[in-house]
Amino acid sequence: MDGVHLGENLEDKDTEFTWEVKANDRTYHKQFKKKGFLCWRQKKYKSNAIHTAKYNIFSFLPLNLYEQFHRMSNLYFLFIIILQGIPEISTLPWFTLFAPLVCLFVIRATRDLVDDIGRHRSDKIINNRPCQILRGKSFLWKKWKNLCVGDVVCLSKDSIVPADLLLLASTEPSSLCYVETADIDGETNLKFRQALTVTHHELTSPKKMASFQGTVTCEEPNSRMHHFVGSLEWNSRKYPLDIGNLLLRGCKIRNTDTCYGLVIYAGLDTKIMKNCGKIHLKRTKLDLMMNKLVALIFLSLVIASLLLTVGFTFMVKQFKAKHYYMSPTHGRSDVMESFFIFWGFLILLSVMVPMAMFIIAEFIYLGNSIFINWDLNMYYEPLDMPAKARSTSLNDQLGQVQYIFSDKTGTLTQNIMTFKKCCINGCIYDSDDEHGTLRKRNPYAWNPFADGKLQFYNKELESLVQGRQDRAVQEFWRLLAICHTVMVQEKDNQLLYQAASPDEEALVTAARNFGYVFLSRTQDTITLVELGEERVYQVLAMMDFNSVRKRMSVLVRNPEGSICLYTKGADTVILERLRSKGVMEATTEEVLAAFAEQTLRTLCLAYKDVEEDAYKEWEPEHQEAALLLQNRAQALHQVYNKMEQNLQLLGATAIEDKLQDGVPETIKCLKKGNIKIWVLTGDKPETAVNIGFACQLLSENMIILEDKDINQVLERYWEDNVHQKAFKTMTHHNMALVINGEFLDQLLLSLRKEPRALVQNAVVDEVAQEPVVSALDFLQKRRISQMWRNAGPSLGTSHSADSKIRESPEVQRERAFVDLASKCQAVICCRVTPKQKALVVALVKKYQQVVTLAIGDGANDVNMIKTADIGVGLAGQEGMQAVQNSDYVLAQFCYLQRLLLVHGRWSYMRVCKFLRYFFYKTVASMMAQIWFSLVNGFSAQPLYEGWFLALFNLLYSTLPVLYIGLFEQVMLVVKYWTLLFVGAVVLSLSSYVLMTSLTQSLWMYRISPKTFPFLFADYNVLCEPCSLLLIVLNVALNVLPMLALRTIHRTVLKQRPKGEEEAPSEEVAVEPAMRHLRRGIPARRSSYAFSHREGYANLITQGTILRRQTHVDESDGGTVCESLNPPEEDIPLQNKDSVFNPRKISILAKKRRHFFGKGSQEEVHPNTSSQTMEKQPAIHRDSETQKLPTTTSATSGKLLPSASEDETFYSVASQYTLARQPKHTDVHSSFWKSPLWRDSASSSLSQLEVPRKQS
Repeated sequence: MDGVHLGENLEDKDTEFTWEVKANDRTYHKQFKKKGFLCWRQKKYKSNAIHTAKYNIFSFLPLNLYEQFHRMSNLYFLFIIILQGIPEISTLPWFTLFAPLVCLFVIRATRDLVDDIGRHRSDKIINNRPCQILRGKSFLWKKWKNLCVGDVVCLSKDSIVPADLLLLASTEPSSLCYVETADIDGETNLKFRQALTVTHHELTSPKKMASFQGTVTCEEPNSRMHHFVGSLEWNSRKYPLDIGNLLLRGCKIRNTDTCYGLVIYAGLDTKIMKNCGKIHLKRTKLDLMMNKLVALIFLSLVIASLLLTVGFTFMVKQFKAKHYYMSPTHGRSDVMESFFIFWGFLILLSVMVPMAMFIIAEFIYLGNSIFINWDLNMYYEPLDMPAKARSTSLNDQLGQVQYIFSDKTGTLTQNIMTFKKCCINGCIYDSDDEHGTLRKRNPYAWNPFADGKLQFYNKELESLVQGRQDRAVQEFWRLLAICHTVMVQEKDNQLLYQAASPDEEALVTAARNFGYVFLSRTQDTITLVELGEERVYQVLAMMDFNSVRKRMSVLVRNPEGSICLYTKGADTVILERLRSKGVMEATTEEVLAAFAEQTLRTLCLAYKDVEEDAYKEWEPEHQEAALLLQNRAQALHQVYNKMEQNLQLLGATAIEDKLQDGVPETIKCLKKGNIKIWVLTGDKPETAVNIGFACQLLSENMIILEDKDINQVLERYWEDNVHQKAFKTMTHHNMALVINGEFLDQLLLSLRKEPRALVQNAVVDEVAQEPVVSALDFLQKRRISQMWRNAGPSLGTSHSADSKIRESPEVQRERAFVDLASKCQAVICCRVTPKQKALVVALVKKYQQVVTLAIGDGANDVNMIKTADIGVGLAGQEGMQAVQNSDYVLAQFCYLQRLLLVHGRWSYMRVCKFLRYFFYKTVASMMAQIWFSLVNGFSAQPLYEGWFLALFNLLYSTLPVLYIGLFEQVMLVVKYWTLLFVGAVVLSLSSYVLMTSLTQSLWMYRISPKTFPFLFADYNVLCEPCSLLLIVLNVALNVLPMLALRTIHRTVLKQRPKGEEEAPSEEVAVEPAMRHLRRGIPARRSSYAFSHREGYANLITQGTILRRQTHVDESDGGTVCESLNPPEEDIPLQNKDSVFNPRKISILAKKRRHFFGKGSQEEVHPNTSSQTMEKQPAIHRDSETQKLPTTTSATSGKLLPSASEDETFYSVASQYTLARQPKHTDVHSSFWKSPLWRDSASSSLSQLEVPRKQS
């Protein structure tokens, strides 16, 4: 294991192989203890029960009080209460402040308790889920919390894995097990796990599993989701284990009847729970500011009290000398008198931090949360789901969000793949059934194998398929039915497909509905039903796709005996392998660009007929490469590449990964609000980037930097000050980052509590990258260099040399990365684990000091939601874990716009005005008390009588400020005077008159003269004309200047001419566009969701995945049982399939249909060019001859590598980077007049001229 680590110094306790698990032996695991808190010893092997709640019955009171006293204001009030309890210095009774403080504590504690009770209920539901555990020689139904390490578990189809299990056996061939990991990495495509061969053959019955005594030795529990190393020792032999043998907690069993596993990690030791993180106390910016403000006010009170005490020290000497007969009442010394007067002034002025303000603020927070819950504009009727504010203390924080971290799968997308369009032989076939009217009559009723779920229908294409005259159409659908690794099984007389990618399933399903049905496969054959005729193809070779090849090929011999190669893949690799490039190929390339403009996921299809002699020459080379023990993948790649040449292009497919409603508009609006949006997903880069373009997070003319480019930029950042200054002035560049989890592992070192993630030194037989500089690599570096040169003249501040010395290299690298990312318009992180999502959020919070928001819908987003300042959970299809750990609950991503820009802005504005008003009126009242002290000999005599002081903040001035905190929606004070506000003012004045008349009445004076000593005091004052004049002057001086200033300001703004606010330009400061940079377009548009690892081709060709006849051995006590899960109410029901709601046809398609529907005779004059033009043969249709316009080759004038040099495209710095071209992004320009649109509404072929490029 020496080669496993990056270095010898990186070993830690989590990577030591000290975790031993013995099967069916609970006693063995109970004897192990580990050191806990102080001398407390706890069990090393935890139970499977989880506890995500914050408190328990014993810890609630002390922990909650500890959190409450984290607020500086509470410490301040406690200090004042202690002072009020000392009779010698007290000016107010202690209970006048103690009672409100207790009330405030109770309100906040109740809120925290309600939230935590919800977590306890969630934990209880999960812990009480049922599963089958081996007891004796049979499987019994038990609860999840009863599972222990070493238990053997039986799981059936659609079950959720309760713990991290070592797969022992399954009912599938070769003990394969298909799982869905949407809750872990966001991917909905099926992944397979496989048991060891020895357990697959030996553990064939419950009796044998009960006698299983194997020992698993592996690494300690850790958070690395995609890494596991261990070994199984059984019958004196050791067998290696890796992540492919492990079923992780939270996965869902799919397409597997029954499987069996051994519990390796349980409960909080499981990998998903290690990634969940802890619950943090979330504090708003205003809350933190209030802490500083309270400390500042307290300091000012101490200074004011000291100054007033100094004044008293001088006055008391004069007072005693002048009024010598009062000396017996002042028995203390002057120093002691001054000491008590200081504390008396401190208590008297302590109301400058009013307790009522914090109590009223809680009601304002609660009211604004209720408004969020009541907002019908955020109500999602299909799920009957309103918005919900689960936290009432973060509303004002919503209006300060600067960074949004979003999940992709289930948050931005619906997880629904739809076959949208296709292009065959240069002609586009769009769906005639946009609104779903034809599907109600089942247009595929002629096909007995049609599943009736295909949302695509084109009548003309259907007639071509049934006519069997167009070979291109036949080969197109035949390719989709043959070239894949989909497995099929029959259930209830229906074919069910299971695919490694949802895209593949959508393509095979489309071919099935058009009459080319994938029926079955064996190790070396594949059976189709082509328009009712069963045909068996012999599979000669299956060339699987991966992230390097970006294509898949199948070499087959058809029933007639001829050999044909079918290939599908990204257009970057398919178009370079074509036999010839004419008008049809150029048209298809423009069609691909048009599909990309509509954010569809495209795929190129091609084929060729292979001569028998060529195959006989190629086959020995293939066999020789397949038998190599070293560099096998590289050799196979070279052999595959030799066969995949001189292809004939068939066309392209377009699949839509459906976004949620309103996602592009929401992101566009949030970006206008200067909110940065980062997408953190466990999905593949191709998929994530395509969704980035679909939701308008990325644009065509962005400079997209990948890991290699980022490393170059970060290295230059620390080279010299010039690059730092240029680095800081790149805000005008329209850039985006696309990074993966491996890059983050190398970056987030200072934030990780464990060392850098391990890098296995296993033999990963990949294609060796030759050290060649491709055209795209050169051009990408050139653009980055140009970006540095453009940024260079603008100088900015840079870090000093001292800061470089003080900071570690890891911190410097992190800071430089955050600086770079903050300059970008978008950041997409792919293949990231749940813990990495949280670390990215923590990284931005650490270096940017901004308000962050995280939004997600699955368990893999919980840690990110907890780490961000605000967590938003979507009630999606991946369970309710995100909702239960969130601060706000929404049903759709688009509601985030209203939550932030409406409710967030209102709450922030209301709370700010509330605090400003409250402090203003409190300070104003206390300044009168200080002024009064100057004329009463600094004797700490209160100016206000006790009842007025007690009711001033509680009743007299509460309603107007409460009205502002709940209902204010405008910025001008003039607008306050609504009917409701006038009513609040009148009610406040009425309460003053009523309570003053009561407390100063003769009746109350007779009852308690000491408590109510001021008999008719206010009445007598108000009867004096001078007092009334003074009140009027005070009101006028305080109100009229402010109203006049705001009115003048408003008038000036109206007279000022308003310039149209232009959206931030997306122009990129790069060198002029060059023709050869156009190869960036296919690199982005063909974002077909290739598997991160290889597909099922090896399993198919080896026969591992194929089901064979099983022989029942009854001598072992029966076969392995197949039990179904009992009905349970605790497990959440799956949502019903959403009703089809197709997106509107693209603007481009509408324009073209409208143009030809009117029969416009507008001429499009081709651009002059000195290049040689190629003529396309005429297309005959309905006895009419239409000649396509001439065009240059789609690849002419481009700097392209040879077709045989695949490495040229694999070493591209950014496969998504696009070069700006004149009018390239304008879908209405003549640039897009090239595709041949075949309109079912028209009986003739629509003719569009293919434009020629400028030389």
